[in-house]
Amino acid sequence: MTQAQAEFSEHGVQRRLGDTAARLVIAVALAFSTYQLVMAAFHPLSSLVMRSLHVSFLVLLTFLLYPMFKAGKHTRIPWYDGLLAVLGFGLGFYQWLFEGDLIQRAGDPTTADLAVGTIMVLLVFEAARRILGLALPLVCAAFLLFGLLGQYLPEAIAHRGYSYAQIVDQLGFGTEGIYGIPTLVSATYIFLFILFGAFLEHAGMINLFNSLALGCVGHTKGGPAKVSVISSALMGTISGSGVANVLTTGQFTIPLMKRFGYSGVFAGAVEATSSMGGQIMPPVMGAVAFIMAENLNVPYAEIVKAAAIPAILYYVTAFWMVHLEAGRMNLIGLPKDQCPDPWCAIRESWYLVLPLAALVWMLFNGFTPMFSGMVGLSLTAILILGVAFAARISGTAFRVVFWIAIGLGASAFAKWGIYPVLALIGVLV
Repeated sequence: MTQAQAEFSEHGVQRRLGDTAARLVIAVALAFSTYQLVMAAFHPLSSLVMRSLHVSFLVLLTFLLYPMFKAGKHTRIPWYDGLLAVLGFGLGFYQWLFEGDLIQRAGDPTTADLAVGTIMVLLVFEAARRILGLALPLVCAAFLLFGLLGQYLPEAIAHRGYSYAQIVDQLGFGTEGIYGIPTLVSATYIFLFILFGAFLEHAGMINLFNSLALGCVGHTKGGPAKVSVISSALMGTISGSGVANVLTTGQFTIPLMKRFGYSGVFAGAVEATSSMGGQIMPPVMGAVAFIMAENLNVPYAEIVKAAAIPAILYYVTAFWMVHLEAGRMNLIGLPKDQCPDPWCAIRESWYLVLPLAALVWMLFNGFTPMFSGMVGLSLTAILILGVAFAARISGTAFRVVFWIAIGLGASAFAKWGIYPVLALIGVLV
């Protein structure tokens, strides 16, 4: 990771931590991922408890990674941020430990409930401020004050007002506050699909996408910019984040475009435009797509179907725009002998498409996004481990038998669910 990537996240400045603190953050992130995978595979906790622990992990990581102020050096975690991180993480367990009591006294919170709810809401507001800036917390605070002070407002916008206890109970313990639908979607679908895309990236999918794009259009007029559009579109199928798309494909395509005559501004604009389209590129789309499916009460597959044609038109338009710009500036492509053979890239890495194909098939055959994402993630892990294991097997016949056995074991998920897939991962490990 470059220094620029270490200092700039999708939304703000992050700390550049030393070895000990970095290992702590990695351990927390691994624990968070393990928790999410266990929730997705086995559903051991109620929906509300799952959401509260999800928020607790997010608050913990936010205070460990994001400084209170952007100015200054951020190479360590100050004691007050460590305290806030532990406090936010610990308060999330309140919902779990007193789940039955909270249900019984719903609408009538105790003093302890009000204290925990107030602190948790304030910590979430502070976490949002550190990541997104002041705008969103201020807007939310204005609406909270509107609810609290409604009886004192001008007659045109006045209402009877809500008590402090009502607001805290709704925000801190209900399913319409900080544990509402966006949190539910984040704790179920979004996290799994982010992991799925990350696993595919590390398995070599980025190299496959870049080789395909470069081999297909790299030698044509304005080839480098067309490579940016196509590789970003392909990357968008596994990543719903525009910034992540820029950081993965942009570090290759932007220097390539500048080397062949495009201005730095135009190269950056092409990559940014192409990468942002990944949020509407099926099957793994941006977070809003999952929230839409939940709010509209329709299957995620229906959102995917609706987005397919607009996404294709978006990238066709971007492709045509860079073609016209290349013609105007008389920009040629790369020499043919410098472009990789796309068929060779497919022959070498075709198996990486299997988890993505399985995900699409499952989404369109009635499986839930959560289960589909879990199986897709597991299949990607099997491929990563299986390729390393197969490389140590001598003889083509034995490797073929090995992959057939792996395929049969993985296909058993259709009847027995996720357990055969997890068993295969255990065997390979």
